[in-house]
Amino acid sequence: MSELPSTALVTGGSRGIGEACAKRLAKDGFEVIITYVSRPDGADKVCAEIEAAGGKARSFKLDSSDRDAVAAFFKDEIKGKVKLDVLVNNAGITRDGLLVRMKDEDWDKVLDINLTGAFTCLREAGKIMMKQRYGRIINISSVVGQAGNAGQANYVSAKAGLIGLTKASAIELASRGVTVNAVAPGFIETDMTAELPEKVVAQMMENIPLKKLGKSEDIANAVSFLASEDSGYITGQTLAVNGGMYM
Repeated sequence: MSELPSTALVTGGSRGIGEACAKRLAKDGFEVIITYVSRPDGADKVCAEIEAAGGKARSFKLDSSDRDAVAAFFKDEIKGKVKLDVLVNNAGITRDGLLVRMKDEDWDKVLDINLTGAFTCLREAGKIMMKQRYGRIINISSVVGQAGNAGQANYVSAKAGLIGLTKASAIELASRGVTVNAVAPGFIETDMTAELPEKVVAQMMENIPLKKLGKSEDIANAVSFLASEDSGYITGQTLAVNGGMYM
């Protein structure tokens, strides 16, 4: 039997930070699997661009908040099919609103996808990586998970929870050669920030010593390092990629 391909799984890989991570990991030599929920065209485009550059990529529709779907996905598409060396927990949503006005469903949905979904994927990947005695798990948190932010109690709680999840799982998986780290992006140029008023962006800049927004590729570079052999003695850590910004 031929050796299974070394594979990186990136959740929420159809655009933005997930797209950049998928492309960078493909450049690093991994076969890449990306998941998406509502953007099949975007996922197809990312895979096509990776393959045009000489890499290999596939995409699957997966709602990470659906525990049964996640378990079935790992059973049917990952276990025994590929050598899962890297998991990037990137899938996430926002449902912003002031604390006292936040709807229960907006709280639940953000926590279900951003935190519980990451936990479920990490748990399934952890089982596989423990058995093969190797793995790199990277959770995409946020600067607001470290510092807080008004109007985002749900998102902040989920991203702060990811940092706690990173620390706990790093301790549990370390003896099996599996590292777990987090990357905490600052303000990054995305579709969402492109729609912000200039005044809001200017206010952001005041809090960033480097006086510029980050790019998705900046996050992908950090993920690439944490997914590599060079990061083998780093686990349970949160790498802030924020231009020096601490709110």
